[in-house]
Amino acid sequence: MRNLKGRLLIGLCIAAFFGFKYCSQQQINPYTGKKQAISMTVDQEIQMGLQSRDQMAAQHGGLYPNENYQALVDNVGNKLVNNSIARETPYRYEFHLLADPNAINAFALPGGQIFITYALFSQLENEDQLAGVLGHEIGHVLGKHSAERIANSELWQGLSTAGSVGGDMGGLISGIGQNTLLKNGRGDELESDDLGVRFMLRAGYNPEEMINVMEILKRAAGPNRQPEFQSTHPDPDNRIEKIRESIRKYTLN
Repeated sequence: MRNLKGRLLIGLCIAAFFGFKYCSQQQINPYTGKKQAISMTVDQEIQMGLQSRDQMAAQHGGLYPNENYQALVDNVGNKLVNNSIARETPYRYEFHLLADPNAINAFALPGGQIFITYALFSQLENEDQLAGVLGHEIGHVLGKHSAERIANSELWQGLSTAGSVGGDMGGLISGIGQNTLLKNGRGDELESDDLGVRFMLRAGYNPEEMINVMEILKRAAGPNRQPEFQSTHPDPDNRIEKIRESIRKYTLN
């Protein structure tokens, strides 16, 4: 019994430490107004992205060997940045067209490194749709979503350790943490869609084309796509509804 009480005390101390650390990291994102926990500086975000850039490209077959296509990606991405609040951020935005012919995907690393695979690029029908994809990824950077997930992961890892030490509850706490991170991921996607609509309008692109990008993603996923509650991404139909709301919001203002 004494040993159990000692373990519980140690577990509570570990949990308190990580809880205090997490609370002390809370800050207001100056670009979105969202309160979030961030455990790294802007310079660390930028360095993390730069250090991972070549490795991520290599995992997708390197860069696509077409200068004209890459120039189009650069032009659209830079137009979105230069006509939005993104230009006021300290991030170093770079846009990369990856050679991957199979994975229909686009993603962003912390600090401004943004990627789109040729598999997705080749499915797009016009420049506005490309702007929808890149605007969404710029939103992830500006929203500090990767940095926020890192801080959240550190919290749940710490609580899981506390649960293991204090009473063999590490697995339960870890499972709760994973579900929480999934929910945060879906929220990030919707926020990035909203920011992408705003960026598209500011740069003169038609935000309705982002809805057509969602249709492309639906077709790519097929009829057996993963249920939303098991995925870090909202269902494309739900995203379409939210995109329409964002279009109405920004065109009325």
